[in-house]
Amino acid sequence: MNRRKFTTGMLAGAITAAVAVRANATQPVVTGSRNVVLVHGLFAEGSCWSEVIPGLQRAGLNVTSVQNPLTTLPDAVASAQRVLARQDGPTVLVGHSFSGMIVTEAGTNPNVTALVYVAARAPDAGEDYTALAKTFPTPPASAGIVFDGDEGRLTEDAFLRDFAGDLPVARARELFAVQAPFHKDLLAGKTAHAAWRSKPSFYAVSTQDRTIDPGLQRYMAKRMGATTIEIEASHLSLISHPDLITNLVLRAAKQAV
Repeated sequence: MNRRKFTTGMLAGAITAAVAVRANATQPVVTGSRNVVLVHGLFAEGSCWSEVIPGLQRAGLNVTSVQNPLTTLPDAVASAQRVLARQDGPTVLVGHSFSGMIVTEAGTNPNVTALVYVAARAPDAGEDYTALAKTFPTPPASAGIVFDGDEGRLTEDAFLRDFAGDLPVARARELFAVQAPFHKDLLAGKTAHAAWRSKPSFYAVSTQDRTIDPGLQRYMAKRMGATTIEIEASHLSLISHPDLITNLVLRAAKQAV
């Protein structure tokens, strides 16, 4: 091979490699789970994940936020299971607050490869969560729950102070305006299974939480052997610190194969 042909070939190879690097830089590569299913808890609805969803989508993940009916635990689990059934391949199931109950039950789905709890309930199979919670200090938000017949909700003062305490007041009031009421029957449900006993689990503790006691969160995270982070946040860390929650979900997705 003469020198001109050799040099031209080397240059062409370098250009091809450079183009490939640039292409890879703009096309995210998902090496673990390709799907994320997000579930909301009490006093909220599906859009509460709006600060987390874009980062997950930029990473190349298919993301779905479940609209929890907040009626009964079986209804809530069924709503998540219907969404899980639509996923193509490995899926990370993420729950905030009350929906940790749903993650714990629906997470037994064979497509679910990892669980993420965000300041969430994480009961054992058949456990009375209310009885467990009573062994820890009563969170201030509990006093702000009011009922209209069988429907419960947080007062505006409790929502702003105890649920969304680290958010700008204007943002917290927006979230209060779309607060979805829950039915009393929802609180009576118990999980029949504990998916965290067999699935990799991750937990984000909110250290300034006034809705679920931080000590209770730490207890549940430790009991399940979860990969745990602590965030100096209110109950709504998914809104006040979305990057930290996004990164935790991405860690779960990469671990799940």
